Amino acid sequence: MAAAIAPSSRAARPTSRALIAGALAGPLFLVSAVAQMAMREGFDITRHPISQLATGGLGWIQIATFVLTGLGCVALAVGLKHSITEGVGRRTVPVFVAVFGVGLVAAGLFPMDPENGFPAGTPEGPVARMSWHGVAHSVAAAVAFTALAIAAVMMTVRCVRRRAVWPAVLNGAVALVLLVPMSPDHMSLQIALNGLVAFSWTTAVAVSVHRPSYPA
Repeated sequence: MAAAIAPSSRAARPTSRALIAGALAGPLFLVSAVAQMAMREGFDITRHPISQLATGGLGWIQIATFVLTGLGCVALAVGLKHSITEGVGRRTVPVFVAVFGVGLVAAGLFPMDPENGFPAGTPEGPVARMSWHGVAHSVAAAVAFTALAIAAVMMTVRCVRRRAVWPAVLNGAVALVLLVPMSPDHMSLQIALNGLVAFSWTTAVAVSVHRPSYPA
């Protein structure tokens, strides 16, 4: 989505693997989440955020999904560090993508609390008092998606300076979506949309940078 200098031949193979891992991270998360939404009894995407899949007896699946996806995004950050070697954001974009990945790992290790009837058997309504790990989950997720929005902003600036119109528009749109304040009435759907947009962005960036024809 923005021009960069290709990695040196010595670093090409590890960099390529890192970018591939980054490209696969998003699809892994989305496929896992959709499969769980279909399998888990009582889950309703209009009422329950995807993170709530990390609760209950099968919660370990979503926890592992968060961790593996986060590690894939950290790998993407490493690949970007060796691929984006000049211009605006050459240092900051990999850092903010890495923060996104670490935030996802933390969000998995600190699951949110059961509430609103999920998992099955949980009382209806919001939790009376959030646990420490529920608070940690919320903070980690907020920091992660804010960091990715900043990375998208930096990519937008890179594209504008290179007069790449459509990449600039797309990067800017991603940043805007991720920075829109959460709506209390539609929070779970907005979180799902943010996840779709964020992981589409990480995959698109990884694939575009990995292309042999990527402009130097």
